[in-house]
Parts: sequence; C-alpha cells; structure tokens
Amino acid sequence: MSEELLLPVPPVPPGDAGVAWLRSSAVRFSNGAEHVRRRALTERLLDGVHVTTLDELAAALGLPGSLDDIAAIAPSYQPHEPITAAADAAVERLAGSHGEEAAARIVLLVQAWAATHALADRLRTGDPAPPVPVTRRQTPRGVVEVSLAHHPFGHGPHACPGRRLATRIAKNMAFRALHHQAEPLVLPNAWDHSSAVALHAAGFRAVGTTSLGVAAAHGIEDGAGLAGDQTVALARLLADLPFPVTADLESGFGAPPDEVADLVASLGVAGVNLEDGRPHGLATPQEQAQLISAVKERAPGVFLNARIDTHWLGIALNETEERARRYVDAGADGIFVAGLTDPRDIERLAALAPLNVLAQQRTPKELGDLGVKRISTGSLLFRAALHHTVATARAVRDGAPAPQAFGYAEVQDLISRGTRSDAG
Repeated sequence: MSEELLLPVPPVPPGDAGVAWLRSSAVRFSNGAEHVRRRALTERLLDGVHVTTLDELAAALGLPGSLDDIAAIAPSYQPHEPITAAADAAVERLAGSHGEEAAARIVLLVQAWAATHALADRLRTGDPAPPVPVTRRQTPRGVVEVSLAHHPFGHGPHACPGRRLATRIAKNMAFRALHHQAEPLVLPNAWDHSSAVALHAAGFRAVGTTSLGVAAAHGIEDGAGLAGDQTVALARLLADLPFPVTADLESGFGAPPDEVADLVASLGVAGVNLEDGRPHGLATPQEQAQLISAVKERAPGVFLNARIDTHWLGIALNETEERARRYVDAGADGIFVAGLTDPRDIERLAALAPLNVLAQQRTPKELGDLGVKRISTGSLLFRAALHHTVATARAVRDGAPAPQAFGYAEVQDLISRGTRSDAG
C-alpha cells in the first residue's frame, strides 16, 4: 500500500481562474520538479507557524477572516468533485494576483479546513477511520484509489506538510466539542505515558493529567508549585499522542501571565487547568482573570478550564459564583469547582459555563441532568494504582493469588499503538 502512495498523482487540467486555477496550482495535484518547487513554497509558508485554531492559521497565512470562503471552496477542491459557482467566486475573492504563492496559501487553508473538521469529528466520536479515507494515484492501468487507513495524512513525497498543525487544531476542536454534548465528558486523569495510553485504549476520548500523580511520582509534594518541570515534560510527551490531552498546570507554577501564556501555546495540548489557589492562599479574582485573559489571547484554541478553589476552603457559594463569572468574562472556556456535590449548587454554577466536577456518588447521567459537562477523576486513579501495587506486592509476599494485571505483551502493544499518532 505504501508503494502505491509513491506513485504520481493524476494530472489535473490547466485553469486560469476559480477552482480550476487553484487545482492546477496546488502542490497536492502536481508531480516532479513542479511538485518539489511548490512543496518547498508550502513548507516555507508554514515555517514558524504555531497556532491553535483555523482562524489563527488563516491570519498567519495572510488571509484573515477567510474561513467562510474556504468552507465554500472545500467541497469543490478535489478534482473528481463538481465545481460550484460559489466555490469559483470564493477563490477569486482570495486569489489576488493568481500567483503560485497565493494558490499555496489558499490550498493550505482548504486542506486544513477539510482535514481538521473530519479528524475532529472522528476524535470526538471515536471513529478510527482516517479523516481522508482514500487518495488517488496514476498507474499504467489508469487512476486507482488507494486507502489511507494506515497513512491518514498521506505518505512519501505527497504526505501533507501541515499534518502536525492540522492534527493539533483538530484535537483542540474535538476537545471543545466534547464539552458541548448531551452526556458529560468523563475525563480520566493520567500521571505518565502508559497510564494515558491505557485509558485511551479503554475507550476514553480524552485524557487529563493529575497534579498529585505527577508530583508524587517524582517525589514532590503536590500543591506547592514545585512540579512544574515534570508537569511540562509530561504534557509535551502526551501532546503527541493521537487523542486530546489536557494538562493540569496548577496555578502556572509561579510564572507571570505572559510566560504561562507562552507555555500553554507551546505545549501542544488541547486543554489546560489553571487554578486560583496558590501555595499560600488564593489569588485575587483580578489576578486570576489577568492570567486567564493572557492565556486565551495567546492560545485561543486551547480549552482553558478555570478551577475555583473557594469551595475547597469553605467560602460561600456567592464568592465562587462571582469568581466564575469573572473568569468566564476573561475567556475561560469552562469552570471546575472541585468538591462540589450539592445539586442546587451544581445547577446554579452549570448555568454559567461548561461545569467540571470531580467523580462522585452520582452517575454521569445524573450529573449531566444537573448540567455538568465534565467529570474528572482527579487523583483517584493514581491513588487506586498505588493501592493496587501495594496489594499485589503483599499477595506475592503472603502467598496469596495475585490480583489481575495487564500482560507484558499487552503493555508493549498499548505503547506501540499509543505512539502511532495521526500526525504521521
């Protein structure tokens, strides 16, 4: 199958305007020296581009506010699809001088738009199909369709140059969508690579990190802001996995807002938790709102879950609600009130933004009926793993049957599958 992907793409007819011009100028539909030149141009346009949304990508490519036109072009872009008048008109609005660079900018956005929407939908639903199921290649027998089941973004010289960027944006889109569905997102929290991969393999669409698990695994006390390096290293490792990951950054580990914002933008994760608790008390609502605003301005596509620690401290619900409003106004995408269990309080806060609570006695369905959109396990899984580890060791020591565990080959297979990212 990979050998077929190395074959030339079918030629497209020349065109001097509209979609026909765009196709005839696209790196995707060219071969030989023409393809090499156009691919180099595409890679130059993408060099140094680090964005979290399609809107940001459009702006970075010099086409701000163009996504409506891009959406009109996308259904007509493939050579086997009919060209609509709306698509032709959209190309002409964006084409400018009809030069090769203008075409490259439009093509990048069209392909990113199509790939990210398709991949985001599959990440959200758990559909294993690739975002583009087949591609076409020219053989002596004619044009053949080649499955992309094992190469979601192509392979060889025609592999999509923006695949990593598209994958990141798609994860961001999928993770956001998971907070706006009928049933709440059940988000398990991992503490290392293997726990994250195992949880995804068990059917969880997205995975978070646990600050206690990460800190304790490195011999560091939780909540003191001392596990920043370890948390960042894990977030970067998990960001390359083929599913959305959200990282608990505590309160930003003491860094100023602009540095936290730069960090979030660079991590590659689909979401972050930022809490208003500090090692020695609470941040003021103004301080936390400034932090949230800085992060959202720098990384608008990353889902920011604002954790409000007033409830932990026994402060009245009115203060929690006021902080929630301030944080949402500053750009927070969701709010997290750990320890919240009273159904009236849950309903009250769920009306403000997608509400995250910790796993509790109520079922996901019951919490969803109260308006909850996300249920986190927090440190529960890490603590359960510690308990299971000790129980297993005791069983071996005492001659009792050992509890059930993953087999060696199962773990190896999990790691192998978990590291095969859709980014190719």
